[in-house]
Parts: sequence; C-alpha cells; structure tokens
Amino acid sequence: MSTYDEVEIEDMTFDPDTQLFSYPCPCGDRFQISIDDMYDGEEIAVCPSCSLMIQVIFDQEDLVEYYKEADLEPPGQIAVAA
Repeated sequence: MSTYDEVEIEDMTFDPDTQLFSYPCPCGDRFQISIDDMYDGEEIAVCPSCSLMIQVIFDQEDLVEYYKEADLEPPGQIAVAA
C-alpha cells in the first residue's frame, strides 16, 4: 500500500468532540483517523474525498494525552516506557 506522506501525530489536529485526528489533504478535504483506530494499531489516515492516504507516526503512549483531552479513558492499559 502506497501512502502520500508520513505525518507526525503532533502535526495533526485532534478534535476531542469527534475523537478524530485530521490533517489537510491536497484535494482540499482532510485526512482523518479516529483515536480508537490508532489505539488498535491503525496508522493510516484516509481522505474521504480522494484516494490519498497518509501514515501517522506515533507511539501508543502518545495517545494518553489525547484521551485525557477528550475526557475519556483509553480502552485498555497503555504501557508507558520508564
């Protein structure tokens, strides 16, 4: 599977209401991926308007702060490296 680009999680926008990360797509829409999909190991965000995809670069422990921002608990234990 070929991706358009690799994007760091810090460069994406997180909406705590929808629990979606988004990033601008060249077509004018936005790549999107849910926090729960990322927690489950998914790293590909897709654009709903075109066929482009990006790979999101993140570690699972990065998601903790976004779950807190959304006032949610992670679905399971996230192992945080010491």
